[in-house]
Amino acid sequence: MPLSEHEQRLLDQIEQALYAEDPKWANTVRISDPRSHYRRRLVKASIGFILGVVLLMVGVVIINIPLGVGGFVVMLAACLWGLSSWKRMNGFGEASTAAPSDQPQSKAGRRSSRPSFMERVEERWRRRHDER
Repeated sequence: MPLSEHEQRLLDQIEQALYAEDPKWANTVRISDPRSHYRRRLVKASIGFILGVVLLMVGVVIINIPLGVGGFVVMLAACLWGLSSWKRMNGFGEASTAAPSDQPQSKAGRRSSRPSFMERVEERWRRRHDER
């Protein structure tokens, strides 16, 4: 759904204000690809996983249980962080832009019939805008 003329003007004003306030940050955000951010997170998660393995092994070798458990927790957290980054980088973590009736889904692929939080917020925004 395209933006109205008023909304487009507001968006342009916000963008100009961002450039005026911090041009270096605004330029960095505008140029960068979101996937590169998630790739960096994957690299950091991999390093965290390796660090967790090292901590776990050191804890096992010197028989230090808290160190081994800490290594395992670091490994687990790095795996979860890396998995969430991988999902977002490949588009699995975002809501699809197609209507639900356009794509047939199996029972296993369907999470629930309830709309997501963002869909509900967008619907409220549309209703509020239509009332005016």
